[in-house]
Amino acid sequence: MTNLQESLRREFLRTNRSGAYSSSTLVDCNTRKYHGLLVVPVPELDDENHVLLSSLDCTVIQHGAEFNLGLHKYQGNAFSPNGHKYIREFDATTVPTTTYRVGGVILKKEVIFQHYEDRILIRYTLEDAHSATTLRFRPFLAFRSVRQFTHENATASREYSGVDNGIKTCMYAGYPDLYMQFSKKNEFVFQPDWYRGVEYPKEQERGYASNEDLYVPGYFEMPIKKGESIVFSGSTSQIKTSTLKALFDKEVGERVPRDNFYHCLVTAAHQFHNRQKNDDRYLLAGYPWFKARARDTFIALPGLTLSIGEQDYFELVMKTAERGLREFMQEKPLSVKIYEIEQPDVPLWAVWAIQQYAKDAGKEKCYAKYGKLLNDIVKYIEKGGHPNLRLDENGLLYSNGRDKAVTWMNSTANGRPVVPRSGYIVEFNALWYNALKFCASMAADRKDEKAAAHLEELAAKVKASFVETFVNEYGYLLDYVDGNMMDWSVRPNMIFAVALDYSPLSQQQMKSVVDICTRELLTPKGLRSLSPKSGGYNPVYVGPQTQRDYAYHQGTAWPWLGGFYMEACLKLYKRSRLSFIERQLVGYEDEMDYHAIGTISELFDGNPPFHGRGAMSFAMNVAEILRTLKLMDKYSYQK
Repeated sequence: MTNLQESLRREFLRTNRSGAYSSSTLVDCNTRKYHGLLVVPVPELDDENHVLLSSLDCTVIQHGAEFNLGLHKYQGNAFSPNGHKYIREFDATTVPTTTYRVGGVILKKEVIFQHYEDRILIRYTLEDAHSATTLRFRPFLAFRSVRQFTHENATASREYSGVDNGIKTCMYAGYPDLYMQFSKKNEFVFQPDWYRGVEYPKEQERGYASNEDLYVPGYFEMPIKKGESIVFSGSTSQIKTSTLKALFDKEVGERVPRDNFYHCLVTAAHQFHNRQKNDDRYLLAGYPWFKARARDTFIALPGLTLSIGEQDYFELVMKTAERGLREFMQEKPLSVKIYEIEQPDVPLWAVWAIQQYAKDAGKEKCYAKYGKLLNDIVKYIEKGGHPNLRLDENGLLYSNGRDKAVTWMNSTANGRPVVPRSGYIVEFNALWYNALKFCASMAADRKDEKAAAHLEELAAKVKASFVETFVNEYGYLLDYVDGNMMDWSVRPNMIFAVALDYSPLSQQQMKSVVDICTRELLTPKGLRSLSPKSGGYNPVYVGPQTQRDYAYHQGTAWPWLGGFYMEACLKLYKRSRLSFIERQLVGYEDEMDYHAIGTISELFDGNPPFHGRGAMSFAMNVAEILRTLKLMDKYSYQK
């Protein structure tokens, strides 16, 4: 903890399941503009999150001597006030807990984010002290969007008013009031000042502006006795301070301890939940900057819900997502906050998600809930309803991605896709074949012979065309084919043609695809987005935005693709590959102590040492690892 090179690389994330979050490094030194103790959506202003309370510095005072436990990085590589040197222990098993030792004082700090409320709670317990001790708390306020910075200005309001054991203040019009309250009576000393030149090294690394000024309205001060606990609440709503201690205990009781790999992933899965005031349910694509995206929602949904026995949450998210899908298919204005629902593969991934539900809940229940949606999606695609998904005579789906990225490989540079995948795209057509076969089997189960026969006939046409179009003489699949243009790059998108329940490939073709993925794409952190043997291999995701855009899908490794790869291995080789899969999962278990504690980063460098990059927590990655663990259980019990 006292080694900043180590501790500043590790972050914690806590969310309230309604879009707000709290995040920093383990030593409470914010290194991203997205970090903050209380970061909340302010829908009245825009669609972004906003940092209200950036940090809260605690100072221990004994015999008139002050020991500030805070830590900030300022311009010129200056760290102050170096409170990390007092840290003796950090534990994140249940809630992030930091133990400080200052001479004879031992102070424990525990942080928790209240579920479904925009409220951060911090409990300070004086475990040992040999003389009278006072605590002083200095709040650093930002009141800004996570995408911007704040600087000293005359517009910021310095006004505040007293509330129950604290104050409320609001720096700018349009923002909610920030309530800062304690469970104990205290004195607030108004001493307004700006702390200038606070710097965020993660933003520097990413080639962005990286410094700002933070406003401190003053400080709170109160005595604390040995064995006493004081709870701080930072929120957009007032609370009765006599309830704070009981509320903290209640929230701790609701947490799943992060005492093993599986529990870490379950807790991470719950952090993507997003319940809105109208009771719509979403899955956020990741933290700290992603919103709910359609493709990510359907790919992550089975792993984040069904794999951990939460079928009910699958149904809640799917209810909201189905409304969005239907509105899009009927060309109505969207009433849901799901982005990129217009992407052509979204309905195909929706069918795949429902297929996983059928395996969990049974086909009968699945058809009762989603049968009409399945039929409507297939008819919509067949009739050419989608503006960028054409069903050709050969049964394959064609999509134009030359000018605008249409697949998950969606990075752009200078307004153009870095990887312009267009035409017959391999995973689109693998998903299409799988969707047709799945819907045909549902129709056959219901004795709807006419529908089953039609779907089977179309699937047979897709199968023949798929093999003819994508299988090449080197034993892998072309990534996309657009007229005479064929992409021979070895990319991971071909793994879907093996992993999905229904594959258009023969057993031998499937084995050949898996072999090439194993040889050229497999890393301990998932599949590379491009083989090192292919042109343009760029495996390290660092530097300014444009440099990172060119690396994003050109060799970086993605754990969620690894999930489909492991499913393909188990499908082909059954139990004989279980120990191999277990060894693969060790590569993710190591990540629980790095980057954001207890979750999985967005992507990893494609070359050793495979550093985690991008967003600190990514839904599809967590989901696919959970789904792999569930698949392993299934194959372990098979004779």
